[in-house]
Amino acid sequence: MASTRIRETIIQCLKESQSSSTSSNEEDQLKALQTLVSITKVSPPNRNLVAQTNDAVSSLLALSKPPSPKTIQTLALSVLFNLSLNPNLKHTLAQNDTISHLTALILSPNADASKLAASLLCSLAMHDKNKAKFGVLVKAISAARTPAAHHLLSSLSELVQFHGNCTLAVRAGAVPVLIAVAESADGQDLSGTSLAIIGLLARFEEGLSELKKTDRVVARMVGILKRGCMLSKEGACEVLLRLFDESEGCLTEAVGLPEFSSVLADVSIRGSGRAREKAGLIMKKIMDINVY
Repeated sequence: MASTRIRETIIQCLKESQSSSTSSNEEDQLKALQTLVSITKVSPPNRNLVAQTNDAVSSLLALSKPPSPKTIQTLALSVLFNLSLNPNLKHTLAQNDTISHLTALILSPNADASKLAASLLCSLAMHDKNKAKFGVLVKAISAARTPAAHHLLSSLSELVQFHGNCTLAVRAGAVPVLIAVAESADGQDLSGTSLAIIGLLARFEEGLSELKKTDRVVARMVGILKRGCMLSKEGACEVLLRLFDESEGCLTEAVGLPEFSSVLADVSIRGSGRAREKAGLIMKKIMDINVY
């Protein structure tokens, strides 16, 4: 009986959400979509019921696009995101036209819609068949200061916890994009997050190889150590350690930089606990190489 009532509520809400976006009907649309958000937020069975209702997904996608008002777009995307949390619905949602639409939304000036689109893409990419959508996130991150830049980086950070995802991110061009963000002077929190992701990518051969091929990568990391925020310094130390573990030539290059010793000493004294620990490990490597 409860399931029947929920189904009837869903049908009614979907009907009201599709009414014309005139000023007299917009309030009804908002209430209908808010109800759909509420009933799909924590209930997997309710998500299935919504997805199984005729034309529900296509209707919600239509509402998430212009000329729908921004609030309507955001609520429609919220419902779609909730649906994507059900593993059995990910493949249905990850159609090419949907991915293209989400990509466009990520780059839109509607910050709320951009963040939700990034979250939805991240959710869909967790499904094995949809991992190839990594290029979308990398492309969006490379765009000049999107409103959801930090949200996008956080999504990428979650995805690259796994080896297969690291490979796809590297192949999508993530390393040069992340280094460019890390060197940016107008987003220190973004810089730190970018370096943390680079450190994750460098755990595996594909990421480390791409990092080593980057032009002047050692000097650029030392530059971040010199002027970056504390989170950036921690990330730069981690990246340098990965490079030094792999290549004695990278360590020799760093030692040859005039400012390296003073910058490293500064981090080892005035850095955070994690940064001081990493700087200490780098100093030990320098001592070991000098012994030999």
